Amino acid sequence: MKVVSSEIVISAVKPDQYPEGDLPEFALAGRSNVGKSSFINKLLNRKGLARISSKPGKTQTLNFYIINEVLHFVDVPGYGYAKVSKSERAAWGKMIETYITSREQLKAVVLIIDLRHQPTQDDVMMYEFLKHYEIPCIVIATKCDKIPKGKWQKHLKVVKETLDLDPNDQIILFSSETGEGKDKAWATIESYMK
Repeated sequence: MKVVSSEIVISAVKPDQYPEGDLPEFALAGRSNVGKSSFINKLLNRKGLARISSKPGKTQTLNFYIINEVLHFVDVPGYGYAKVSKSERAAWGKMIETYITSREQLKAVVLIIDLRHQPTQDDVMMYEFLKHYEIPCIVIATKCDKIPKGKWQKHLKVVKETLDLDPNDQIILFSSETGEGKDKAWATIESYMK
């Protein structure tokens, strides 16, 4: 997809704040500091649309971005070691669960993981949650530029085995530095828009 326009529409915390209309939506999930903002910015050819923070856990709302007036990306709060209280984390969990399980416009969840490391327990839980609710999942294994190309398959195997990846789910190697996987990510997203 050639992105000609992209902007943030709204930051929402509950359903009555979600944008109206029936544009297809793609939620972006991943642990704090896995590179979600970098992924968004790379896909949209925008440097600072999604703010990149040195403090994990900065996204505390569902951030809806409209792209080319034809779809929404929805950046959800990162899970993992954000320095927030248990009650705040529980509220985020509820907010994400409500969105993912009840939003008809949601076409797939883009689960972003770090190729350099074995998926965390939180990654596995998120993936199992999506499988339980039969929500299509596109796994983006980011930061592949940090690993020698010859070791990519070995790392991918670890990801697939740890997540117990459904054969129907795509896994895409990605680098926000080099652009590796960008076209494939767009092609996969677009295949869910039909």
